[in-house]
Amino acid sequence: MAHWPSPPVTCPLLLASGSPRRSQLLREAGYTFDLLVPEVEEAHDATLSPEALTLENARRKACAAAQQRPQHLALGADTLVYLDGEPLGKPASREEAATMLRRLSGRSHEVCTGVWLSWQGAQAGTGFHVLSRVFFKTLSDDLIHAYHQLVNPLDKAGAYGIQEHGELIIDHHEGSWTNIMGLPMEALCQAMHTLGYPPPLPPQAGIASPEKPA
Repeated sequence: MAHWPSPPVTCPLLLASGSPRRSQLLREAGYTFDLLVPEVEEAHDATLSPEALTLENARRKACAAAQQRPQHLALGADTLVYLDGEPLGKPASREEAATMLRRLSGRSHEVCTGVWLSWQGAQAGTGFHVLSRVFFKTLSDDLIHAYHQLVNPLDKAGAYGIQEHGELIIDHHEGSWTNIMGLPMEALCQAMHTLGYPPPLPPQAGIASPEKPA
């Protein structure tokens, strides 16, 4: 992490994401926050490593939000699914979503989330990334269709959500469950604690607390 003056503890938290899953995880961890979804041009450079690409996009989101709300501590995150080194983002159609699950079927893949915290109007900031691995069951076309009848795949990297009927398609995972959801709460809470920014409320019972077993 880069070394910057820590944000004031009275600095309100600002989530630079429209993801309902990230909002849910933050609330369950005891954080109160405002929401702002900045318009940013995301990087799509396939030559970058998963760590570098997700961290760069998280930085862009957090910095754009911090510039608009300089009195806030802005939090940006970016999650990608990687199969054989190739990023799988959100599918553009249900047909593409089904193709993605066929590619993931019976195999393991990585989920990488980059997280960036920005404050002082984007003049200061720090970031990190977290990697997890997900092992898929062998999926038939009928199972893929049934899964996508239950879950909207179009707003999810890799066309699936581990927290939404994941038992139908996932055999097991290694690493952070919340990272696979889109916000690695264990690492984030540690980073916030290092900045002197503990959650103002006690954690709620739910997805983020306690961690789901692998």
